[in-house]
Amino acid sequence: MINDYQAQKTLRDRYDVCIIGAGPAGITLALHLAKAGWQVVLLEGGGHEYAPRSQELYKCTSSGLELYAEETRLRFLGGTSNHWAGRCRPFTASDFAVQPPGNLPGWPIPYAEIERYLPAAMDIVDLPQGKEFQPLNAGLKGGDFDADRFLLSPPTRFAQKYGAALNETPGLDVFLNCNCVDLEFDQASGRLSSVQVSDYERNRQRLVARQFILATGAIENARQLLNSQSLQAAGVISRDGMVGRCFMEHLNVDMGTFILRDGQDGSQHQYYTTDAFVAEYRAGKGNVTTAVLDDVRTYGRTAEVKHFLENLACEMGVASKIAFIANFSCPGDGVISTMIEQFPNVQSHLSLLDEKDALGVGKVNVNWALSDDDRHTIKCIGSELAKQFAEMGLGFVKLNEFVYDPSLPLKLQPHAHHMGTTRMAASPEFGVVDSDCKVFGTHNLYVAGSSIFATSGASNPTMPLLQFALRLADHLDEKLKTTRKAV
Repeated sequence: MINDYQAQKTLRDRYDVCIIGAGPAGITLALHLAKAGWQVVLLEGGGHEYAPRSQELYKCTSSGLELYAEETRLRFLGGTSNHWAGRCRPFTASDFAVQPPGNLPGWPIPYAEIERYLPAAMDIVDLPQGKEFQPLNAGLKGGDFDADRFLLSPPTRFAQKYGAALNETPGLDVFLNCNCVDLEFDQASGRLSSVQVSDYERNRQRLVARQFILATGAIENARQLLNSQSLQAAGVISRDGMVGRCFMEHLNVDMGTFILRDGQDGSQHQYYTTDAFVAEYRAGKGNVTTAVLDDVRTYGRTAEVKHFLENLACEMGVASKIAFIANFSCPGDGVISTMIEQFPNVQSHLSLLDEKDALGVGKVNVNWALSDDDRHTIKCIGSELAKQFAEMGLGFVKLNEFVYDPSLPLKLQPHAHHMGTTRMAASPEFGVVDSDCKVFGTHNLYVAGSSIFATSGASNPTMPLLQFALRLADHLDEKLKTTRKAV
């Protein structure tokens, strides 16, 4: 049943599973575990709809590249699925097999561990069973760029599609406007004993469960862990450890422009780097989208509308954010957009601040940083794409100078694909959760969502994070059954 914690604070004495965060991962876990017969509680800090008092809790400072962290996340039931565009592309075996450059390892598990959950994940986001991930176009000759293969979800809005199930599934309690403000760890048992939850008037109470799952997104998952004094006192978490490290985003780089030869197709084309390209250049993966803008008249009413928007943005002091949301290009330009893999990098990280939010929880700073290896990937993708365009007689690409000169500042935008910060690893030296998504040093605290990603690949994170959520649901179901038999 869905309850509003502001008015209804009747929690059970104890749950089998407590899930914090009601986005795609949290909702998927809650429904699967409740349907398996367990007593589950799902906590959502926001309500049914967007509300400033909830959204403001996402405010954080930035000391690195501009992330637009508050604007690109949504803090209410359904999470960021409420403005998801629906693009789906799964990881592949090479995402798990190829080690990233540097001193950090890649995934500690093979792709087969999540591959079997792909059909169920497709069903969750309304993709037809057996449907192939299809290309829009042919690849480029030369073996470096294949056609990108993906499918589009309608897109699925998790609160709308699964609202009835959340309200009617036996054994499932859902509390809206219920904010987790502390994780209480018992060092003697090695278990999280409870979490403290709060309404917006800072009325707090403890919630007890056998198993706990953080599913609040890459920034908030790390923030919850860093804020727990009991986890820090036990040595499970430290401010200079791996929690919050290796924050990753997909890179939309302003590569430059292109001009097609006469007779060439100016419709949108999408390319994806091949495994051979990654091996040859020791670079990351990337999607490249090319399209020629339709001819748009820039006088008369169109000019007036454009002038109005420019003035409004400047008067409000939000010009940079308007530019992020809607970048205008000149008519006839060939536009090159990208979704490029970022490698794990300990210098790209979150840190806890002394300043508290309205509920008394410490705020965080995000230092989103790229490495030399990321710049190398951008350079290789840009230069090889330009070369192959020319060799195939498609047209001519003019790269921006910063693409091939890493000494120059890079012009890019984020994709709102927040990953890393609680990465999966074989040991706590290189990550935060083990191969079962359990936080190192604990027996019953798990993490779900793209914060566990050891590498980001160049695929949209929704499909793989759902596969991992389904895998975690199976793991916890078996663990709870084993524990019950033992008792």
